[in-house]
Amino acid sequence: MLPHLPQNLSELPIYQKAMDIFILSRSISTYLNQDLSYLHPNGHEDSHIYFSGDIVQQSVSLAPEILKAEQARHSDKKHKHVASLRKLTNRLYSNCRRLEKCNSNGKDYIPLLRREIRAFKKLQHTWTLTL
Repeated sequence: MLPHLPQNLSELPIYQKAMDIFILSRSISTYLNQDLSYLHPNGHEDSHIYFSGDIVQQSVSLAPEILKAEQARHSDKKHKHVASLRKLTNRLYSNCRRLEKCNSNGKDYIPLLRREIRAFKKLQHTWTLTL
């Protein structure tokens, strides 16, 4: 738990799921980077390596958006953060689909992350109704 978070926020299921997604995406990205960091014989790098970094970047942003939405006082600002969270989630899911096409043994773990993202989307829908 982060020290600056209110006790009840860290107990929210959506926040906990966001943290799970972050940990899983970071682990998958580390695993994929080992396979994708090589150069092709023509000197070009594997383009999928950028998607592995993108999933980490997007998953890092999930929890702060939840925090901002929870702490916003006006409903229009809450909805702005909810919309941003929805975009992040959709981009994260599409980058997972792109990574499933890469040439790495680590791509076998991507369906686990996609399953977690689908569960997050369900939690997100329920949580949005409570704001």
